[in-house]
Amino acid sequence: MALQFASAANRTILVRRHQKRLDQAFVTAEYRSRFRTWERVATVRNAPLRALEDDGELFFSPELVPALSHPLLQRAEPRVREAVLIHRLYEYLRFTIDLEQSAVIPVTGHISRGMSGLDLPEGMRADAFKIVTDEAWHAQFTYEILSQVRTRTGVAPALPAAPTFTAELARIHEALPPEIRGLDEMLFAIVSETLISSVLEDLPRDERLPEGVREMVADHAVDEAKHHTYFSTLLRYLWPSMTRKERELAGPYIPQLIFAFLEPDYTSAALGLRAAGLTGPEVEQVMSDVYARDTIVADVRRGAAPTLQYFVEAGALEHGATLEAFQESGLIV
Repeated sequence: MALQFASAANRTILVRRHQKRLDQAFVTAEYRSRFRTWERVATVRNAPLRALEDDGELFFSPELVPALSHPLLQRAEPRVREAVLIHRLYEYLRFTIDLEQSAVIPVTGHISRGMSGLDLPEGMRADAFKIVTDEAWHAQFTYEILSQVRTRTGVAPALPAAPTFTAELARIHEALPPEIRGLDEMLFAIVSETLISSVLEDLPRDERLPEGVREMVADHAVDEAKHHTYFSTLLRYLWPSMTRKERELAGPYIPQLIFAFLEPDYTSAALGLRAAGLTGPEVEQVMSDVYARDTIVADVRRGAAPTLQYFVEAGALEHGATLEAFQESGLIV
């Protein structure tokens, strides 16, 4: 289900009356762009499309695939374990494409055109154009690698029609009170761009993987480091611009947005296991044993630490309903 974005007019109504209330401690400092050397360092300007050569013994780091630690897969034939890794790579590549195109580009597109409803420095609008370009490039080079993996391995992707996070975002969007609908897109973009996944950090260093995969992920990480700073700054403009009521209404949904980004895609994982050769009952057993709720919550809590800190600094958890939602979700112990 495609995520529906609120109109620019609705977003403007949310914040245009409150610009005078902006917390000056957050927003009066001069915006310091990390994109001043963008033409020289952005991967879209410098890095070629990466080619998948006939190298590498694995297609994904086994340590990042919890299912492989299950006894059923520990005893499985090497070809089954290899297939699980291929399907995990497909899942990651597909997630990246959908994240960039359906969640990040629309938000930065609105910012670049002055349609965000926020009174941002001109430099932030200009940099938003660069982020749109970066993210479109990320989606493109990710698709290219996905196609090359399929050609090289002969293994077809076993994926659902869309990643689970897109349906979850659509559900959250519909659940929001009408007067704040539209804030969820910007808040999710902030969440997704301020979290640095273990995949971006670890895959480029894993020399067991094909060089083309490692280079592609490394290219992505180079650009995302700048995006991280941009979106953490964006939160410092967004949160103070909202009224107390808007914060109280929107805040409790932030943990759901974090889980939408960080929680495993169970459907994709199960389809990958089935395509790798496990029987239906075996898939159910692995999924049940590996994805215990307490383990998932602990993993999400660790992964969300950078973003949580930004929301704390912005004052988001000073509101009772928001703090309660974070506690109930397990993001705060």
